[in-house]
Amino acid sequence: MVQLYNLHPFGSQQVVPCQREPEQFCCGGQDALFVASGCKVEAFAVQGADLCQPRCAFSTLGRVLRMAYSEAGDYLVAIEEKNKTIFLRAYMNWRSKRSENSRVCIRMVGHNVEAPFCESFKDQMSIIEMPLSEAPLCISCCPVKGDLLVGCTNQLVLFTLKYWIINEEFSVLDFERSLIIHIDNITPVEISFCVGYVAVMSDLEVLILKLESDPSKGEGVKHHPQKTNNQLKQMEDISNDTSRLESEDFVICLKPMELFGEKCEQSGISVKLESTGLADEKVKYLSVQHLLYRRFAPDISFCVLSDNIKLHSLQLLPIHQTGFAPDGNGLSQEKELLSLFCFFSLPHVGYLYMVVKSVELMSVYWYPEKSQQAVLTPQFLHVITSQSLQCFTVRCSAAVAHEEDLYMDTTLKACPPVTMDVCALRIQLFIGLKAICHFKNHIILLTKADPESIPERKESPKRLLSRKDASVRSRIPPIAEAGWNLYVVNTIAPVQLYKEMVDYSNTYKTVKTQSCIHLLSEAHLLVRAALMDGSQLEPAEKAELLEAFKESCGHLGDCYSRLDTEQSHLALPYYKMSGLSLSEVLARVDWTGESSQKYERGLIFYINHSLYENLDEELSEELAAKVAQIFHVAEPKQLPHVLCSPSMKNISPLTALHYLKNLDTCEFSPVLVTLTKAAVALKMGDLDMYRNEMKSHSEMKLVYGFILEPRLLIQQWKGQIAPTELAIHLKETQPGLLVASVLGLQKNGKIGIEEADSFFKVLCGKDEDTIPQLLVDFWEAQLVACLPNMVLQELFFKLTSQYIWRLSKRQCPDTIPLRTSEDLINACSHYGLVYPWVHVLMSSDSLADKNYTEDLLKLQSLICGPSFDVASIISLLEPLSEDTVAGLSAHVLCRTRLQEYEQCIDTLLERCPEAVIAYANQELKEEHWILWWKKLLPELCQKVKRGGEKHQLYLSSLKEALSVTAMGLDLKDFLNVLPEDGAAAFFLPYLLFCSRKTSLT
Repeated sequence: MVQLYNLHPFGSQQVVPCQREPEQFCCGGQDALFVASGCKVEAFAVQGADLCQPRCAFSTLGRVLRMAYSEAGDYLVAIEEKNKTIFLRAYMNWRSKRSENSRVCIRMVGHNVEAPFCESFKDQMSIIEMPLSEAPLCISCCPVKGDLLVGCTNQLVLFTLKYWIINEEFSVLDFERSLIIHIDNITPVEISFCVGYVAVMSDLEVLILKLESDPSKGEGVKHHPQKTNNQLKQMEDISNDTSRLESEDFVICLKPMELFGEKCEQSGISVKLESTGLADEKVKYLSVQHLLYRRFAPDISFCVLSDNIKLHSLQLLPIHQTGFAPDGNGLSQEKELLSLFCFFSLPHVGYLYMVVKSVELMSVYWYPEKSQQAVLTPQFLHVITSQSLQCFTVRCSAAVAHEEDLYMDTTLKACPPVTMDVCALRIQLFIGLKAICHFKNHIILLTKADPESIPERKESPKRLLSRKDASVRSRIPPIAEAGWNLYVVNTIAPVQLYKEMVDYSNTYKTVKTQSCIHLLSEAHLLVRAALMDGSQLEPAEKAELLEAFKESCGHLGDCYSRLDTEQSHLALPYYKMSGLSLSEVLARVDWTGESSQKYERGLIFYINHSLYENLDEELSEELAAKVAQIFHVAEPKQLPHVLCSPSMKNISPLTALHYLKNLDTCEFSPVLVTLTKAAVALKMGDLDMYRNEMKSHSEMKLVYGFILEPRLLIQQWKGQIAPTELAIHLKETQPGLLVASVLGLQKNGKIGIEEADSFFKVLCGKDEDTIPQLLVDFWEAQLVACLPNMVLQELFFKLTSQYIWRLSKRQCPDTIPLRTSEDLINACSHYGLVYPWVHVLMSSDSLADKNYTEDLLKLQSLICGPSFDVASIISLLEPLSEDTVAGLSAHVLCRTRLQEYEQCIDTLLERCPEAVIAYANQELKEEHWILWWKKLLPELCQKVKRGGEKHQLYLSSLKEALSVTAMGLDLKDFLNVLPEDGAAAFFLPYLLFCSRKTSLT
């Protein structure tokens, strides 16, 4: 379905001052317009809205049948006829043609000219003749690289544009015949070529190919589809049948067909490549890939008038992008080919395909009357009939946006769909339209009011059966008559047309129909298409378009937020792309003041999603009350969440409490409403109401409520963590509930590890280098909870660092710890039982400060735990001196875990001999039991001999060591470990014990 709007895409028009009636014309580049009549070509410069001036004129070899202009290379190529012979010529450096009699250089394609002669090319037009084995039927220039493709009856010839560098300031253009595409069973009437993509069209068939430089894809030079004997026999039979039927005046109509990819080979069209270029050519096409084949069936009702059933206006349209972003940032100047589109048309319907990443039909254009010719641009499709110029919208920019932007169709970005109905913006009446072409913002029209003096011969319908008649027929040049004109019609600026479309859309606002969305979507796509190629825009024009783009997004956001449609969720991405703030969007809402007003889903979805994001925007008290009213009416379940948003902080507490009290909590969690009421009561300073609300649920349910809405405790403001008033109050009154709640948030993925740490630091007013006790309580709670995604060693590192820092600095916790060391040992497997010898070591220091005992016990318990990696904290122990009992116990514990027993024995014998036997009983077991007599016993004997103030401690330790050794060794081995200089009387009891033990055994 095609919608029709009576807009004004066409602005002023001017007459091209050509001398004779144009037979062919083409245009392109920035300002070039060529008009051919007979054996003469006139070139015009089209500049500005009201200026079309003759530039030069030059003669051709014969009458021009076809011609095309290439912006790349700035050359004109023409198919010319002289004495019933067809020639192909390219006109280079035509701008230097000062007068019709100026000197011209004519050379053959690929002919190397001597350097001195090349210098003369600077100031004269150069004509390159390109001989072909078959007569050329049609031509196409690549709009990107300037390469030339020539269509003949059975082949397509590709000429690559070359540049001969003469010096730094001058280069000569030439062509190289680089590829021949042999193509059977289709005679090209029109062709189009663009960066390796080839489109071929006959009267009722279209074939699209892609030339590949990788021979592994598609058909190669040596691997092309061959017809089998059966296929050849079938084709011969069909040919014979056709000849027989032709004589009997029968018409054979092949059925319509649309084939994609490899299935195109079923069309019976054979394609074979023959490379003719040089071996060092940078891009060599080695294989061909079929993309699309489509055949149309002739309409029998029009078989008498064969012109009614021909395809026309084949065109490949590349879409470039120069870094366009909806936010307007980063518009680079380097072009990038994003997508390619193919258009062709029947008299009453046109077809637009996307052919790059996937081949698919995008749009079908139904014309109200028979078309004669059409041109496709990134923004519009312009179609001419005998009496009117029609302007249709296209979906190229939408297709590119959906194909290239990964964020399209998300909550961040949106674009009108490709499947949206096309529309006709204007049907402008013209008398006797004959031909059309387009470049930049100009449309060139040829009109002729009177019928041609020599009408075309009506041909037999049997012409449809054969391809033999598809060759170019020379016609007698029409006699120049009055009544013809060549017009340059200027299309208005995209921003001006956009504004007209927006104004026109206002007529649909009151009735709330899809037409408003459709027209605003067309306006949006118009601006988006204009921004696709930013290199063609002036800075001021680019800025104006970007502003229009954002404005169009705002208009679409308004539509989707106010109209009840299935795509109402699109209000969110369009408002985001518009750059409007939440306050600005709400200011655009038409408030009726009625409490029973119906609010559409799009507006609710946008507000709800925006309030869940950290917008760093505070709504005024009035707007916040409006938002609360909306959700109370339309989405009461979301009201507690909405009130917890930082953007709603200015809402009156009385208003918030009024809406909360009127909520029916049967349909959702009452604990969330309770906590929201408590937060509001705290904001009002009503501590009695606060306590009553908090007492109405158990602590476990309160934790669940905080998990449902983390913003009751933690909010983000301008990228920073911001604890709420409720969190600050809980820190003073119920720190255990606060820690448990944050732990629940982390366990449910509502807050990250670093975010939680920052929250407690900000909450306690500490800088980055200071760790509050509440954060240590949180770390200990994490260990107790054994969270699945927790990194144990990182948590151990945090806790041991803090324990050691406090012990080394003699720093007391800033608040009372929530858990004692005994609580942690009983509740958490990562906290191990402290070894008995550590208690003996600790009891040796009667002057130990009881204020630090808990931190020391927790540190010792962690080191004794089964999961602790001792090697990771050795460097952390440096501030903890071994001169203190705390430092000594930590160092000895770590060395013990690292199995450095001999060093530990030396340290204990020197610093705390009363603990050495307890240490040995605990640690020197199994394979380390040998250290009793290899290390401990000799050391104790030496200490006893030396005497001193600890003589009695060493002596009692020696006796215990001898008892253990005598129990474990045989008599002979025991004698060997005794010191030779010892008193026999001292060792005799142990020897007797060992001897008696041996005899009993």
